[in-house]
Amino acid sequence: MELKISKILVPLDFSEYSKMALDYAIAFAKKFQSELILVYVIEPIVYPSDFGLGQIPINQVDFEIQSKAEEELRKIINEKIPQEIKANYIVKTGKPFIEIINTAEETKSELIIIASHGHTGIEHILFGSTAEKVVRKSPVPVLTLRMRNEQT
Repeated sequence: MELKISKILVPLDFSEYSKMALDYAIAFAKKFQSELILVYVIEPIVYPSDFGLGQIPINQVDFEIQSKAEEELRKIINEKIPQEIKANYIVKTGKPFIEIINTAEETKSELIIIASHGHTGIEHILFGSTAEKVVRKSPVPVLTLRMRNEQT
């Protein structure tokens, strides 16, 4: 059986961890002649009305975040991804793990390459891991990467 991976989804949050995942994805894309699809998910900000912030133009904030994310993704594609690799980007708004899984289905990606931040203890209990949730619920294979802890 020959393994064919035509599309690889790479969730990015612009951290060093996610950039490391992109490096792996580039290597996979070269090997399998795959298209890379970069996805960035904006988590909506909910402001309780009792914060006394008055009226905040949320749509304007979302538009600015969306524009900055698109600009950063274009820059990454131009600077990091070799021209022989086809690459596109998508910016979504919502819960990261849900949007990553939905994007994988919508784009018919055959592999997700995602970085795990390696949170432990209380931080992991409170926030969980986006990568862990993607692994548990993804309909396609997921390669998770964890940056080595230099102290161990």
